[in-house]
Amino acid sequence: MGEIQIHKSIAKSKAMLCVEGACKSYGAFQALAPTQLRVRAGQAVAIVGPSGCGKSTLMRLMVGLLRPDHGHIRFQHQHLTDSVIQAARLKMGYVIQGGGLFPHLSAERNVSLPARHVGWSEARIAARVQQLAELAHFPTTHLSRYPVQLSGGQRQRVSLMRALMLDPDMLFLDEPLGALDPLTRSKLQTQLRELVRNLDKTVVLVTHDLAEASFLGDTIVLMRRGRIVQQGSLEALQQRPAHPFVTHFISAQRSTLIPQTRGIDRIAAMTGLNKACDFSTVISTFPHPAICQIL
Repeated sequence: MGEIQIHKSIAKSKAMLCVEGACKSYGAFQALAPTQLRVRAGQAVAIVGPSGCGKSTLMRLMVGLLRPDHGHIRFQHQHLTDSVIQAARLKMGYVIQGGGLFPHLSAERNVSLPARHVGWSEARIAARVQQLAELAHFPTTHLSRYPVQLSGGQRQRVSLMRALMLDPDMLFLDEPLGALDPLTRSKLQTQLRELVRNLDKTVVLVTHDLAEASFLGDTIVLMRRGRIVQQGSLEALQQRPAHPFVTHFISAQRSTLIPQTRGIDRIAAMTGLNKACDFSTVISTFPHPAICQIL
């Protein structure tokens, strides 16, 4: 048993994906400066920053949708070149902004599209769709519905199920929860974190929400003007900022961070909650008067 754990630890210390000096420009505009980033197997990395900072460009380079002008993207020890990109993409799940569902296909057909593309049997497809519906808390009675007949949260679940259909090694999430209302978003954040942890996937998440980044990610990568300003835990960014922009960015989002940082101690003391509880547990106590005083 101990030997198995050691092997797992060694595997997780290896890089799943490396950005090696990759950069991207559009004419005179530099969307991404030469960038270095290493994502370990099993790690969840959250890329944050203001609009136009280059975070989505960086993700599209990682997925292979864009080619770097200079430098390389290495996935599972292979450079993402034209000769290997198609095979590599089968090991990547990608949830784009807005979900990207095909409106003329049912939820089931949207989810199963990658498997049909690679030639899975109908029996194998049906079994996998049922498994994913259970994992994503998606009602199987809704699999025959079209995207327009689903709620925003249900559409995001379908998009996530599609990204997981081929059981990829790595999952890319480009602002997957950005358009949802706060209550739906909080619920999906909790379910997404639980799902990713249970499946033991390597994840790269892009978001402008620092609270979401700290909730879903092991490591936060903060970007500005096409460059990585700092990476590390939220605590490290707060206590040891590498640049004045880090403090400015955190301060601009302080209201969303109170329950997860300094406010959690006061909430625990005033309500009897365990300090280790997650954000969804705190939210579920509303309208507790003690929390209303803090917020």
